[in-house]
Amino acid sequence: MLPGQLVEFSALARRDLRAFGGHRVNSLEARAQASDLIHVGGELLTCSAWQAAVMLLDREAATAVISRYDNDPVAAADWAARQLGTSRSMPYVVGRDALTPSGRLIFNALGGVEWTDLSAGQRNEVMAALRQADWVSVRDHVTQEALRAEGIDVPLCPDPAVMVVQCFGGVILNRQHADAVRAMRDAFPQGYLACQFSADFGDDVSLDALAQGLSRVLAETGLGLVLFRAGAAPWHDDPEPYERLQHRLPSGSARRFSSLGLWDICALIAASRGVACSSLHARIVALAYGLPRVSLMPPQQGERPDKRAAFAETWEPHAVPRCVAVNQVESAVLQALDLPAAMLLENAADLSAQYLRSQAQWTRLLPP
Repeated sequence: MLPGQLVEFSALARRDLRAFGGHRVNSLEARAQASDLIHVGGELLTCSAWQAAVMLLDREAATAVISRYDNDPVAAADWAARQLGTSRSMPYVVGRDALTPSGRLIFNALGGVEWTDLSAGQRNEVMAALRQADWVSVRDHVTQEALRAEGIDVPLCPDPAVMVVQCFGGVILNRQHADAVRAMRDAFPQGYLACQFSADFGDDVSLDALAQGLSRVLAETGLGLVLFRAGAAPWHDDPEPYERLQHRLPSGSARRFSSLGLWDICALIAASRGVACSSLHARIVALAYGLPRVSLMPPQQGERPDKRAAFAETWEPHAVPRCVAVNQVESAVLQALDLPAAMLLENAADLSAQYLRSQAQWTRLLPP
C-alpha cells in the first residue's frame, strides 16, 4: 500500500503481535520524533485515555482497575496518564509536536461517532491536532457531520480494512485450508454462518434472543453456526457468553472457533456463507469478500450514535441490513442471505476503488 516507504508500527504500548498475525509494535511515547505519522482507521477520535489504558490490561487487572476508579473520573484520568505515559486525554490522536519540523501528519479514515459525548476539553484537544494535519479523512457520515459542525470540513474514505482481499487475499486463502478453519468447514459441509458478539451481549435476555433467532435461521437454511471472537481485550469478546449461547442452541448446530489469529479469523469469515457480528471490522471483512452481513446492536446502545450503523449507512446499499437488535436477528440474517451476490461483490469493488482514490491524495504528500 505504501511502496518504497519504510513503515514502523506504533501505538500506546510496546507489544509483539506477530504470533497473532500482527506486527511488532513500538510505544509512541518511547520513540524519537517521527518524520511522518499516519493515523489509520478505528474510532481513534473518541477513545479516551481511560478507555485506552484499561484495554491494554489483562481481564483480571482491568476488573480491579474498573472497580477502583470507575466512579472517580479525576483519579481515573490520573491513573490513565501514569499508565500510558502521556498527558493527552485523547491519546490515539497525536499532534504535530510528535514530528520532526518537516514531518507530515496524516489522519486516514478515522471514526468518531460519539463526538458529542466528549467533554469540551477533549474535543478541543482533538480539533487542535486535526487542524495541524496535512490530511484528514473520516470513515462515516456521522463523524464527518460532527466535525463539520466544529468548522472542520473533511472528506469521507472507507475504512482501510476494505482492502483486505487485495492486500492479503493469498494469505487468507492459505489459512482457509489450515487446521483451524478446515475443521469448521468439515463440521459443516453444507456451509456455516459466522457469528461474533462482544461481552455487552452477555445478559440472559440477549443470549436467549440470539439463540432463538439463530436457531430459526439454522433450521430454515440448513447452515451450521461457528462462534468466533474478534478480540480478547477488556470490553471486547468474553468466551463465557459464547459457551452459554452454545448451550441454548440445538445440539450439534454450533461450534466454537478458538483461534484469535488475525488471518484465521479473516479466513473463517471468507469461507462462511455470511456473518452476524458486533465487530465493525468483522463486518468490513465480510463486505470485502462480498458476503451477506448483519451487525448486532449492543443492548445498552440506546439512542447513541453507532459506528456499525454509521459505516453501513455511509457505504453500503440500502438493501443490506445494517445494525439490528438481537430480537431482529432472524429476519435480518434471512434478508441478508437473500441478497444478490452480484450487488454485494459490486459494493466491495466500489469501496476498494474509493479507498485507493482517497489514499492517492495523501501519499503524494510523503517524501519519495
